[in-house]
Amino acid sequence: MSGNHAHAVPDTGNERALWMALGLTSIFLVAEVAAGIVFNSLALLADAAHMFTDVAALAIAVAAVRVARRPADARRTYGYHRFEILAAAFNAVLLFLVAIYILYEAYRRFSAPAEVQPVGMLVVAILGLAVNLASMRLLRAGKDASLNVKGAYLEVWADMLGSLGVIVAAIAIRFTGWAWVDTLVAVGIGIWVLPRTWVLLKESLNILLEGAPKGVDVGQVEQTILGVQGVIGVHDLHVWVLTSGKNALTAHVVHAEGVEGVALIERIKEALADGFKVFHTTLQLERTACEHSEDGCNFVDRRVEADVGGHGARRPGQLLGATTSSAATSTGESG
Repeated sequence: MSGNHAHAVPDTGNERALWMALGLTSIFLVAEVAAGIVFNSLALLADAAHMFTDVAALAIAVAAVRVARRPADARRTYGYHRFEILAAAFNAVLLFLVAIYILYEAYRRFSAPAEVQPVGMLVVAILGLAVNLASMRLLRAGKDASLNVKGAYLEVWADMLGSLGVIVAAIAIRFTGWAWVDTLVAVGIGIWVLPRTWVLLKESLNILLEGAPKGVDVGQVEQTILGVQGVIGVHDLHVWVLTSGKNALTAHVVHAEGVEGVALIERIKEALADGFKVFHTTLQLERTACEHSEDGCNFVDRRVEADVGGHGARRPGQLLGATTSSAATSTGESG
């Protein structure tokens, strides 16, 4: 029994916001690099380097949204949703490398301090802060629904704090003459970015490794299915994330005698949608639990072929590599 598959496509509102943030950030990047060189400010150059990753992150995020909108085909039956997660992981790695570079350059500056022009720093940093705040406002609405947009939002957020740091450094240097404050702020930017980069990378890798969705306890999922009337057993249960906000589940469900299959599947799908926001489910119904092979519920062929002409017969229980079953199967989306 199969239901209709309506794989969701990325929100076009996210793409529009990403385009606008990309335009604002790209324009200011050029100005900040030039200002950092002219005013000899490592803090400005560090902020510009981070803003470059903003531009790269936003450009990749835009590309990811467009690619993910492509429909599923015979080769990629789930579509291109994972491209967004690859983009988020790439952004995390890029941000990590920039943070390391900033820390290295700060080490060099502590050894050989450079003269800094604070007034120019201050003007550029204030403009940068305005650009960051505008970009954050554009991206805020989509950051909780898309890991890809969240990655871009975190990039801009980190850069916003960098702009604040540069403003503080410029004011301190202007009134105290302590040029080392510029380097200290650069170090602060680098250290602040690293743990947030790790969080984004960890979330991305969990999805790429088909880990359970964040906040979903697989044990609770199993108990929820077992609690549905007519279910007497669950095995071969898998829960994973296709992309941000799109959870999927497969399971073998053993049901009591006399239970109507279609109605049972609907009850299970409703329970999963209500309790765990899992809308893409594939359920295999069984009267008795299927036989397990060494690596899971694969088809175990018990037929024995005669050894004709000296060729070896297939051993009883030898796997054919198929994942079929004579039990009823349902795949579909609820909600």
